[in-house]
Amino acid sequence: MTGPAVLVTVVDTPSGPAVVHRTGPAGAPLLVLGHGAGGGPGALTTPDLRSAAAAAEELGWAWALVQQPWHVAGRRVAEAPGRLDAAWLAVLARLERTVVVGGRSAGARVACRTSTASGAAGVLALAFPLTPRGRPGRSRADELALPRAPVQVVQGSRDAFGVPEPATGRRVHVVAGADHGFRVRVRDGRSPAEVERELQAVVRGFLCGVDPRGPGKKPAPG
Repeated sequence: MTGPAVLVTVVDTPSGPAVVHRTGPAGAPLLVLGHGAGGGPGALTTPDLRSAAAAAEELGWAWALVQQPWHVAGRRVAEAPGRLDAAWLAVLARLERTVVVGGRSAGARVACRTSTASGAAGVLALAFPLTPRGRPGRSRADELALPRAPVQVVQGSRDAFGVPEPATGRRVHVVAGADHGFRVRVRDGRSPAEVERELQAVVRGFLCGVDPRGPGKKPAPG
C-alpha cells in the first residue's frame, strides 16, 4: 500500500522493546492496530490491516501498527496474555490520545482486554479468534464483552475460529466467503480487491460513528 511516510519508533515495555509504525497528521484521531500471533512486520501484509489503515487515511485519521516485543525479538511464539497486554498499554502510554484500538486475531484480543484501561472510544476486532484451535467447546466471547466502548467485529464467513454473535454495544460484519485471513476462493465469485473494498467500507463506517473527543483517557505509564 502506498501512502504517507511511516515513522518508526522503538518503545521500551516490560517485555522488551516494541516497534511502532505510525503515519498521519499530528493531533488527528488515532487508530492503533495490533498484529496477530503469526507476526507483525511493519508492512501491512494482511487484507484487514491494510483496509483498516486505508480507511483511517481516507478520513484524515492517523494510524499506528504496534509490533509486539516477542516478534521484534524474533521469537515465533507469542507471549502470555498478561505480558502482551502490559506491553500494549506501555506503548499506548507513549502515544498521543488514542481514539480507537484494534487489531487482527490475537491483536484483537489484546485490544478488547485492555480497551477500558486505555480509555479508547472504540474497539475494532478483525478476525477475532472466538474458539481456541482444537478446543471446540471453549469460547472467548467473554473477552469481546469486556470493552465498555462500542466494538466492531469483522469476520470471514469461513473463519475456522468461528463467528461471534452480535450483542449490545457490539456489531458483527460477516464477509461472505472469506477465511480467517480474509482470503477468498475463486469458486466464491469474489476477488481479493472486492473483499478489501468491503473491509475498508466497514471500518470507515465504524470510525465515522466514533466520537474522537472521548473518552481518550491515557493509560498509566509502564
